[in-house]
Amino acid sequence: MNTAVETVNKEHFFENCIPLVKRIAHHMMARLPASVQVDDIIQAGMIGLLDAIKRYEGSHGRQFESYAAQRIRGSILDELREADWLPRGVRKKMRQIEAAVRTLEQRMGRVPSEQELATELNIPLEEYQGTLQDARGGQLMFYEDFQKADDEPFFDRLCSDSQNDPLELLMDERLRTMLVDAIADLPSREKMVMGMHYEQEMNLREIGEVLGVSESRVCQLHTQAVARLRSRLRSL
Repeated sequence: MNTAVETVNKEHFFENCIPLVKRIAHHMMARLPASVQVDDIIQAGMIGLLDAIKRYEGSHGRQFESYAAQRIRGSILDELREADWLPRGVRKKMRQIEAAVRTLEQRMGRVPSEQELATELNIPLEEYQGTLQDARGGQLMFYEDFQKADDEPFFDRLCSDSQNDPLELLMDERLRTMLVDAIADLPSREKMVMGMHYEQEMNLREIGEVLGVSESRVCQLHTQAVARLRSRLRSL
């Protein structure tokens, strides 16, 4: 009897959280290439929701929704990483941009502008901005990205508890502090884009209306901001 009740409860929580999965999926789609299908993202999110229901041991309220949201996002990120949806050429160019960010920051002691980055890469500003546009969705951070040759994993250097899984490590307070500090150093417009997108959950079109720029320009600013953050984390 208890097993049957438990099964009904789990089905109830699953049905109630389907809108949460769809909301997260559509929010993430705003910064992914057009080649990515929203149905695939939702399906991956559903797997994360089922995992959350299976693992969660507390009461099913707002606390559960917060936990489930983390599992849903993690499942979607895993699916995107395994699909390797960013073309190699674009990925290579983004790594070149990240390297240019590090070089100029060390040389000038400040955050470089778009024009300075384009000049460092020896390409026209329009081509640089086009690369940012092409890399829409290439901004997701995977812990393998911070692995150095013959070095211990990036997160192992930050977190002593090797029993933690990648999701728990991403939530480590020290890493959160590093990200907060790195975001604080972003140019004002890029910082605004990050705040509106991730804190206020505004889509790119809505952000563009606030800033008075096109949606594609917001996409460029977002990709550039994340390139700066990736560069900062890689230097740790």
